Amino acid sequence: MYAVIKTGGKQYRVQPGDVLVVEKLDGDAGSDVRFGEVLMLGGDKGITVGAPLIDGATVAATLIETRKGEKVKIFKKIRRQGYRRTRGHRQMESVLRITGIEGAGEKAKWDGETSLMTKAEMNLRARGLASRDAEVEAKPAKVAKAEAPKTEAKAAPAKKAPAKKAPAKAAAPPRLKRPRPRLRPRRPPPRRPRPRPTRNNALGALPGGVLE
Repeated sequence: MYAVIKTGGKQYRVQPGDVLVVEKLDGDAGSDVRFGEVLMLGGDKGITVGAPLIDGATVAATLIETRKGEKVKIFKKIRRQGYRRTRGHRQMESVLRITGIEGAGEKAKWDGETSLMTKAEMNLRARGLASRDAEVEAKPAKVAKAEAPKTEAKAAPAKKAPAKKAPAKAAAPPRLKRPRPRLRPRRPPPRRPRPRPTRNNALGALPGGVLE
């Protein structure tokens, strides 16, 4: 059985046992929440559509936690003006566990247990960083193992005579290293003589060879 409910200006399709994330709701963790705005029901008897709501239909849920959602970045820019602004926002949201649906002559309930473990704690446990205050499961006592009877030490086998080693081969004469050819040092390119300043250039001659 499933239902379509409306909360926070949005519509959600739910069924017993679902985990639902909706806009922030008032209440503490573990409190019961009921939704009366049921738009549609679906079950064994068929589909019931409201006009716009179904009279007497309710959806029950348990509030697990109220937290901040994922961060949304807002970036503004005006070109050629040097204007840039970056802002962030995290919307508050509530996490619910759907426990039952009732309406149109049908009922459906969830038989499981609702865990109130938050998402932050689940992430810490996944990384092995959970707090030490958490309950530690009792470890089963170790069963003492019966000592096996010691077997008598067997007599050590007689040592065999070491095998004769083959005669070592004559060492090859060392190779002579050839001297590397000596490279000549690279000479720097010849410097070009700088032009000497003439009398006209030094005194600032005017075009045509006339001095100032």
